[in-house]
Amino acid sequence: MGAATPPDRRQRRRQETIEQVLDVALDVMAEQGTAGLTLGEVARRMGIRPPSLYGYFDGKQALYDALFERGWRRLQEAIRAAGATDEDADPLTVLRNGTAHLVRWAVEHPAHSALMFWRPVPGFAPSERAYAPALELDAQSRALLVRLRDAGVLAPDVDIDRAYRTWTALVGGVISQQLSNAPGEPFETGAFTAVLPDVMDMWLAHHRRNPPAR
Repeated sequence: MGAATPPDRRQRRRQETIEQVLDVALDVMAEQGTAGLTLGEVARRMGIRPPSLYGYFDGKQALYDALFERGWRRLQEAIRAAGATDEDADPLTVLRNGTAHLVRWAVEHPAHSALMFWRPVPGFAPSERAYAPALELDAQSRALLVRLRDAGVLAPDVDIDRAYRTWTALVGGVISQQLSNAPGEPFETGAFTAVLPDVMDMWLAHHRRNPPAR
């Protein structure tokens, strides 16, 4: 197969405009809340008429969908750049580093996080395409737990699905508490992000002995 054809000037300009729309939409959500996003406000800030946006997004739901996908892809990139997807690295180090980078990214991008991790917009459900990167990260995380079990870090009979759900609940709780109670604080010294290592230690201790389900 030959090399992919590079986008022409018109395609590049279209993609640049789409990225600009998404950036402005994030600014609106950061100031007015996720559910406060409107195409009219995005258009006003861009200095264009609202109908012009329909050449890029056929409605607000499509804009949310694109924001959802971009958020998960950027989170993936941040975790990958930190080396937290290296299959040859020590799995416990990968877990700790990957979790820290996930939480850091989430609290540093609150407008994206609200759309990605909660359901702030009534009636919005991401498309299959937009949800794909979230599922990819889900699969990578579950595979990491298997590696932890095989390395003896977790109990040999650990319930991987239960361990994964408790991990997501704990991580989501740290993110939610930080953004709800101490937004804007640095990740390293945040009232709740600073206790992430303690939370991880509790999770590890719990699943090393794999207590029976209640």
